[in-house]
Amino acid sequence: MWKRATAEGAVAVGAAPADAGWQAPSEVERRLYEAKSRHDWAAYMDVLAGECLFRLASRTWLDANPGRIPARYHPVWRPEVNDWCAAVYTQGMLPAPVEDPVFIWEDLGSYASGWSAEDPPWLAVNPGSPCEAYFPAEPGYRALWQQHADRVEVVNSPGTLRTLWVGGPRSGEVARGLACGALMCVKNGVYWNALGHGYGYEHERRLLDRWWGVTTRQKWLCYQEELLTNEMSSPVWEFALGVRHSLAQDFGGHVEPGHWRQAAERVLRSRVPTARVELTPDGVTRTEGPSAEEMEAQVEGVKRLIGRITRYEARFRADGLLPEGRFVRSVAAWDYGRGSNMARFGLASRFCTLEEAEEAVLRAGRVSAVAYRSWEDFSAGYALGRCLHFDDEEFGPWYEETLSAHRILTTDPESPWLTIPFRPEDEG
Repeated sequence: MWKRATAEGAVAVGAAPADAGWQAPSEVERRLYEAKSRHDWAAYMDVLAGECLFRLASRTWLDANPGRIPARYHPVWRPEVNDWCAAVYTQGMLPAPVEDPVFIWEDLGSYASGWSAEDPPWLAVNPGSPCEAYFPAEPGYRALWQQHADRVEVVNSPGTLRTLWVGGPRSGEVARGLACGALMCVKNGVYWNALGHGYGYEHERRLLDRWWGVTTRQKWLCYQEELLTNEMSSPVWEFALGVRHSLAQDFGGHVEPGHWRQAAERVLRSRVPTARVELTPDGVTRTEGPSAEEMEAQVEGVKRLIGRITRYEARFRADGLLPEGRFVRSVAAWDYGRGSNMARFGLASRFCTLEEAEEAVLRAGRVSAVAYRSWEDFSAGYALGRCLHFDDEEFGPWYEETLSAHRILTTDPESPWLTIPFRPEDEG
């Protein structure tokens, strides 16, 4: 063992030869280890400054103080410095989630400015691992932390494929289900195969509330089920695509948009009677059908939708997202991909257990394999669903982000779409 103080205020511990065979969990920890091995503490601090640094927090306290972050750091005794330390971890070093405590994150600048005299005298980074380092937390040293934080922006690496080399599945059924959510993971720059803490308990709960309105386990369960049964997205989208798919099967090959519109109108008008009688638990109920005006509005709406789908598919083909002569059969991937990610969100927010999250991810993989033939087929369905929901034919960020993620996942050698067969039966 050896201990060495530096101008950057670090104390590095451990014998490098004994760690020579260590597999870093991700690219981040590999860079920390290499910087430590070179005694390049400026580079080490630059890596830290660009990452989220997680620390333990009481879930009970966070639940009782919504919107607040505990000011005090949980102290741990470390023999390497023979003193108390505030321990922080990069994302790849986080343990499996438990009910309580949980993890929250702050950037290096927040640690530099938020330290108080009552806090431990040392900052411990990934303690107990080959890439660990210890930094005195005296004011002068914290000024060095702040300099690195000012120079390096914390980047969540949006538009980047990130993989956990250790601690996340890279093959098998769970990995296949997680890969169904990879388009969103690449877009957000998060590890595609991570099923744990996300960006921390408090952060994940805020995002679930902001984007989904999910604040309870019951709401999470409801949305998770709707996504995995393709009941979240508009049924009109599936209706229109289903009509074209039937025409293609009946007549073989390309379906002209005009023929598609006519067929959709015929089906709509034949399916909706002026009135029907239903037997319900409360008795017999007479349900009136739509008025003439409502029927015309429905027909025109579906015709406009067919036009939107046709134009999106033309752009998909031009950009290589959809092969020539092919069309999107279903937008269920939009729900299934989000369902895979909803499982991650639920676990990180502690609305479900690890076992429940894994089962939801497995279901996402299974239902996707039933609905689609390949990752590319799945991707086109996801892209169309996302565009119909958000883009409004602007071909702006909602489309460009998905296209970029599609290209990365279909070309990067580390992509799960190139290393994991889409269907279990395709595995060699």
